[in-house]
Amino acid sequence: MWHTMANKGSHGLVPDTPPPNVDAQPSSPAPIPGPKVGAGGSASTLPPQAVQQIQRLRAIGQRWWRWGAGGVLVLLLAFEGIPWLVTALTTVSTDDAFVNGHVTFVAPRVSGQVARVLVDDNNRVHMGDLLVELDKEPFQVELKIAQAAVEASQADLTAARAQVRGLEGLARSQRFTLARTSEELHNQIAELQARVATLQARKATLSKARADYDRAQALVKEGAVSRQEYDAATEALSVAQAQVDKALEDVHETRAALGLPTQPKPGEDLAHVPADIDQTFSAVKEAQNRLVQTTAQLGVAHSFDASPDQMLAEFLQRDPEGKGNIDRILEQVLKEAPAVKQAEAKLAVAQANLDQAKLNLRYCDVLAEIDGVVTRRTVNPGSNVLAGESLMALRSLTDIWVDANFKETQLDRLRIGQPVDVDVDMYGSRHRFLGRVSGFTMGTGSTLALLPAENATGNYVKVVQRLPVRIELVDYDPDKVPLFIGLSVTPHVHVRRTPTGPDAGKVLQRYPAGGVAAPPPEAR
Repeated sequence: MWHTMANKGSHGLVPDTPPPNVDAQPSSPAPIPGPKVGAGGSASTLPPQAVQQIQRLRAIGQRWWRWGAGGVLVLLLAFEGIPWLVTALTTVSTDDAFVNGHVTFVAPRVSGQVARVLVDDNNRVHMGDLLVELDKEPFQVELKIAQAAVEASQADLTAARAQVRGLEGLARSQRFTLARTSEELHNQIAELQARVATLQARKATLSKARADYDRAQALVKEGAVSRQEYDAATEALSVAQAQVDKALEDVHETRAALGLPTQPKPGEDLAHVPADIDQTFSAVKEAQNRLVQTTAQLGVAHSFDASPDQMLAEFLQRDPEGKGNIDRILEQVLKEAPAVKQAEAKLAVAQANLDQAKLNLRYCDVLAEIDGVVTRRTVNPGSNVLAGESLMALRSLTDIWVDANFKETQLDRLRIGQPVDVDVDMYGSRHRFLGRVSGFTMGTGSTLALLPAENATGNYVKVVQRLPVRIELVDYDPDKVPLFIGLSVTPHVHVRRTPTGPDAGKVLQRYPAGGVAAPPPEAR
């Protein structure tokens, strides 16, 4: 290396000289090596005062550099350490936290052959989008069969109503027949009474004729009465006797027509009729039984022991308005007739089968039930699938939360509603998500595991348990910064801030307002 040096007004370049031995002369400053200048190539050194001045400047510069570097380091430590210290003192955090969300498994509601698959894994879909289409031809055939069954059931219902109308007309006719038969019975009873009265009159006439005959017979012997008058009395007696016999035969005939013995019981009059004759009279019973048989087909039951008047009164009581309107009663009977009810039930079954056929045809289109992303697709065109078989899964992009497994020693200050800063490893420091504590799982991870630990056996070693805490995200926009299930996150719960939102400051969520009431015991 070469140094430029001034000496006696001339300039020149000379090689560096070795430094003096500092150990040998510690009291004197070492000369600063420099270029040696001379006209004839001779060498010389700086004065000791210049060397000391340069050394002092160098020492001052080194001290200022150390102070500057130390100040920058302190500033950096303060810039990074103070927020970290504040966060550590005012928040509770854990690195055992992950993004979680609901998964909806897509399954067909009917069995069939897959005709088309319109999505693939990682495709984003909206609710109602067509995912899979099954072969619709078999279900279209079933739909036509169900429609034909409905039409046949409607025809059966029309026929049943017509049949009931016919039975209604027959019942009306038989009712009038029963009334006419009852009237004829009462007429025969009246005729019996009239003939008995005629018999009594004929007997009175017979008594008078017999008295006239006896008187004429006694006088004819004395000659007080002519033979002609005697013959007239005899004839009148014979006629009166014949009339009595004729009247008695008429009474017997009427009693026989009423089903009564020709001779009454001792102490009874010929005109005596039992009080229950309207129930025992054959014609009335025949007409009544025919009416009962017809009304039974209409769904109206009557007792065979009831009299016609009682039967009619009971029938008139079926009027909803209580006015005994026959037409209104029969109209109600038409609606409640067993044949009509049976036909209506068959029509309802056929209509239900038709609705089910329409549903099955509609179920051939497997739609997305939520907005999300397709995962786990296992179906391909031509596959035969069963109802309920999982075809794929949908992961929601909006229904996302964080499951943070805090240590049990960190839970004493956690409450629902506390704000949370969520750092996601995927985004690093580029984005911080906001959230709030929404609830605590009612059990630690070890107790809710598939095979929970059995602490009652063997040697027990206490392990700090972790409790899953759910953190819901606030103002989360998946279109800008999407989160994926399973991502590692670090939540920082601000335990010193005031909780907000539903159930703020609580550990357990309250019961939902207007919760579902339990069914009554008889309905269970």
